[in-house]
Amino acid sequence: SAGPALRSGLAGLKVLFLNVSRAVTRDVLITFSPTEGPRMLNITEKGKAGKIQLPREIFRSLSSQTVRMVVTVLNIQQLGMFEEVNQTGQVLDDTVVGITVGETSISGLQDPVQLTFAHGQLPHGVTPQCVFWDPSKGTAGGWNSSGCVMQLGDKGTVCSCDHLTFFTLLLNPSLDRSTAQALMAVATAGCGVAMTFSIFTIAFCIFLRCRFRSEETLCINLGLHMNLMGSLFLLNLAFLLNSGLSSGTQPGTCKVLGGLTHYCLLCCFTWMALEGCHLYLLFVKVLGTYIHHYLVKLCLVGWGFPTLVVGVAGVIGSYGEYSVQTTDHQLIARLCWITSKYLLVHYITNCGYFGLIILFNMAVFGVVTQKSCCLQGTGAVQGDRKAWKVALVVVGLFCLLGATWVLAFLTHDTSSVPMLYLFTILNSLQGIFIFIWLVILYYPKTKETTGSLSHIIRHDKTITVSQD
Repeated sequence: SAGPALRSGLAGLKVLFLNVSRAVTRDVLITFSPTEGPRMLNITEKGKAGKIQLPREIFRSLSSQTVRMVVTVLNIQQLGMFEEVNQTGQVLDDTVVGITVGETSISGLQDPVQLTFAHGQLPHGVTPQCVFWDPSKGTAGGWNSSGCVMQLGDKGTVCSCDHLTFFTLLLNPSLDRSTAQALMAVATAGCGVAMTFSIFTIAFCIFLRCRFRSEETLCINLGLHMNLMGSLFLLNLAFLLNSGLSSGTQPGTCKVLGGLTHYCLLCCFTWMALEGCHLYLLFVKVLGTYIHHYLVKLCLVGWGFPTLVVGVAGVIGSYGEYSVQTTDHQLIARLCWITSKYLLVHYITNCGYFGLIILFNMAVFGVVTQKSCCLQGTGAVQGDRKAWKVALVVVGLFCLLGATWVLAFLTHDTSSVPMLYLFTILNSLQGIFIFIWLVILYYPKTKETTGSLSHIIRHDKTITVSQD
């Protein structure tokens, strides 16, 4: 019963064994295809098969006189091999080519090995990438492009790599030029709208702080909201400056602009975290929570901590020009940002930092929502209108704590254009959501603020004291 399965597995494996000598005086040429496997190239034939060119340097470095060279062509769909976790790209023709010479690992070639992957017109919305299988990547291995250079042609793609291992051509989802330009236009317009409503929100918060000076908790809440909206305003302003000035800026200016954009982004994330910490103190540690110069200390953290991070990143030279390209390698935009060489800085300071913040904020959001529902049952919130206001508080908190930024984790590549649009639009509207939330929640009558956070917190304190 194992015979058919074994034959099916062997059908996806084709190997060429050659005994070669270090006395080779010219490059070795081999053809390969998913159907015929590898074989020595006949100079007179012209086919659609792929081609391997091994440089003389490989054989000159051999320690023995004669060694065995093995070229393996694998159909990974039949064999079930080389499957990366959460892989978004597709392997061309499900074909992986492995090359070994002798028993030792060969790397750091000055004259690279060249693999030509033959193909016709590539599918719309993908970009090819020369990759090799890296067993050390992740937990089970993955595709890596380090040491490989790609040259795209009309009938095939040439991959020049400085080592020998298992290679393939990975077809990654990518944006076309029209979609990329549309996204840039939406992002630019969204930044303008977000900046406008950030100014409206800050002005409205100042008005409310002047009107309700006796409400200490309310003034602190509004102070937090003002700083968050200020960071959002600066972030959108930095993006507009970045997209408008980066194409013609000097390297030094681009580094400063990249650092400024990174600083504004980290400030935005930090103030979202401080909003969550403040809600935790109000709703979880309700009693005995008093900190001298509370808002001032929050400002030191909200604006000071990102300064330290950006300062360290700037010292190691993380900022510079970052290019955004389409499928056909046409330039969409040049941004002053963290350069490709220091992507680890981006993953740690942006992705990792925000990941921790959003986990904490969503936990706080769950506690606040649960307590608000419980307060309805205790009589703290009565009536349809007040219950509606509590529901509005929950929706506003969801936006205030940065939940719309979670979509950033779903747009780590360009495989989902609708998700990119959704992320761009929702974050552009974040300032509008918060502005409408504050207007409905606190305006126009002072007596109608019973659905506000301040009223809920006071009732929560009263209930807690009576229970004690």
